[in-house]
Amino acid sequence: MTHQYFAEVTWKSDGSPFAKGVYSRAHRWRFDCGIEVDASASPSVVPLPYSREDAIDPEEAFVAAISSCHMLTFLYLASKQGVDVVSYCDRAIGFMEASTRGRLAVTRVTLNPEIAYGGEVPAKDVIDRLHHAAHDECFIANSVKTVIEVR
Repeated sequence: MTHQYFAEVTWKSDGSPFAKGVYSRAHRWRFDCGIEVDASASPSVVPLPYSREDAIDPEEAFVAAISSCHMLTFLYLASKQGVDVVSYCDRAIGFMEASTRGRLAVTRVTLNPEIAYGGEVPAKDVIDRLHHAAHDECFIANSVKTVIEVR
């Protein structure tokens, strides 16, 4: 079975001297659902004013995709096991550092989920098993080299 996912990424020169590297990195992401998002290089990578602080950068989108996929898989598995989850909030952190090849990469992502349960809170080993299974089944986690930890 093959699924396809669509994203359109567009950038246009603002007339700055492109060849001198003094051009805006601001651009737009458009998804097949019609949502459009302002995007940019991270100001930690490309200094202002050539990046935008008020736009999503690829690295934080990558971290959000990992966190979102893990959460959705966890919720699916918890529901199948009769575990009543009433809220889930993850403050995920991605770390960009030199990879084993000496290239900058988001080498690891730490997930920090805070989960509220309806009724009785499941035993720690049940929660740990759900997180482990969610990691094993998450489409994004299965697609990347990044180390993903759940705290």
